[in-house]
Amino acid sequence: MKMKRRVLTIGALILCLAITACGNNTGNQTSINTKDPVKQPDKASNQGNEVIEVSTVSPSDQYLKFDEGESFAKNAIYDAYEKDIGVKITNKWIADTSQFNEKVKITIASDDLPDFLLVNATQLKELTEAGMIMDLTKVYDENATDETKKFLMMDGGMQMKTAMFDNKLMGIPSSYNPYSYQFLYVRTDWLKKLNLPEPKTMADVMTIAEAFKTKNPGGTSKSYGLAVSKDPFNSGTGVTGLQAFLNGYHAYGNIWIDDGKGGLVNSDIQPQVKVALGALQDMFKKGLLDPEFAVKDVEKEAELIYDNSIGMVYGASWTPAQLVKGAVKDGKVVQEWGAFPIPTVDSDPALSQIGLGVDQYYVISKKAKHPEGVIKLLNQWIAVDNHPTNEQKVYEFGKGLVEKGNNYWLLSPLRVGKQLDNNGEILPKAIENKDQSILQTKDQRTRYERAMKYVDGDTSMWWEYLISGPKGVYSLVPPIQKNKQYLQNKFYGAPTPTMVDRQEILLKKRDEVFFKIMMNQVSVDEFDKFVEEWKKLGGDEITKEVNELFADHK
Repeated sequence: MKMKRRVLTIGALILCLAITACGNNTGNQTSINTKDPVKQPDKASNQGNEVIEVSTVSPSDQYLKFDEGESFAKNAIYDAYEKDIGVKITNKWIADTSQFNEKVKITIASDDLPDFLLVNATQLKELTEAGMIMDLTKVYDENATDETKKFLMMDGGMQMKTAMFDNKLMGIPSSYNPYSYQFLYVRTDWLKKLNLPEPKTMADVMTIAEAFKTKNPGGTSKSYGLAVSKDPFNSGTGVTGLQAFLNGYHAYGNIWIDDGKGGLVNSDIQPQVKVALGALQDMFKKGLLDPEFAVKDVEKEAELIYDNSIGMVYGASWTPAQLVKGAVKDGKVVQEWGAFPIPTVDSDPALSQIGLGVDQYYVISKKAKHPEGVIKLLNQWIAVDNHPTNEQKVYEFGKGLVEKGNNYWLLSPLRVGKQLDNNGEILPKAIENKDQSILQTKDQRTRYERAMKYVDGDTSMWWEYLISGPKGVYSLVPPIQKNKQYLQNKFYGAPTPTMVDRQEILLKKRDEVFFKIMMNQVSVDEFDKFVEEWKKLGGDEITKEVNELFADHK
């Protein structure tokens, strides 16, 4: 029952389990100790039996399945909120997820807001400037529980700061963990077979890629060194992308970084990117990349991983939930994979690029009669999502209180995710020592149970063991966090005016040039021409606007 980013999926059921039900955070080692839950003050309960009504709008998510006789108008989750905290939820409208964002735009344009709804950063700014939404500073301070206030400040307050305008809180961040790193996944059985070292440098990556291509340890008709799909520079590509490859060269994809003079510059036009593109061009010329990658989506490219044609891929912490499709066949583990920190091109450690962990916000209409009801929904979500009583499992599983794949948690109209976690410190130790006593959160208990099923012989849980086990993905996080081996985007807030007008053009131009360089259609020196064109097409103006806003936020 976690608030997660939507990702491309392979094997939708497994990935839904991996990302939504069990979470995908790989964050900081600090967390609220939910083993000893924070006691909720009286204002979080419905002791007076007074019921207030708040309206919203909802997407009809494809993963949400109602029990017979239930609907958005009447269901166990809405009933639970009304019973437990005295807040009755109604919907002004319901829309399919594919049409939801467009309908939100129409709702805003027609000034027909419900009491609260989820909007993006641009809409938050527009609604604030139009005077259509409420300053939440006072209502939040008076009605948010201590647990809620602590929960939304786990990152030091950065996400809350993005919702501030003139020192007024204009929205509640729909937060998630920004410390979601990428890793390099390699077939360790092939490393052993070819007597190759584990990858620590980009030189190692090239050596492994060439060996996997030329020696073909999978014995297939075609073999390559690294899996790449058609949208590799998009930061949302959780597997088969190249964001982490760039990071290995101290290059970063479309974030704003220090210019060394107290200002910010865009990462796409930095010289380190040219070096990384040159390396990719060399790989393409040597046949280490699938020549058809530019027309293959994640799922199509992943087929080469499953059939033993590729044994190396960059990906997010949940990537093992993709790899399991090829790694486990007929109940047997037939592929051995290892997860490694991003290799570096030199002696300096690679920094994994990350965002802020928020790009959407819950806002309350200025016309809302009971804004305190929205804050009560927030309090309740945080409480039951992190330390539910047995009765409160209704918020996750519906009236049956048991998991049946319905994804009932999607019915909660206001959801925020944990900004930090300590999974990397807790889970590998707990699983290695079979010690449940140190588990602190519901997420950790769920992951532990699945990993132990693998230990006991259930190979279908191989993916969870590779994520949470002693040498799994999470075990790599504590040193990354401790040594601050990450680089966070330094620009936040709504897009600037020129971003709105030119950003799509700039990204399209970037991808066009980068692809041509990668596929050896033009010289790597074409990058220099791209930089000049980027500046003329609006990049310089965007940089000016970004720095003006950055100066205001210092």
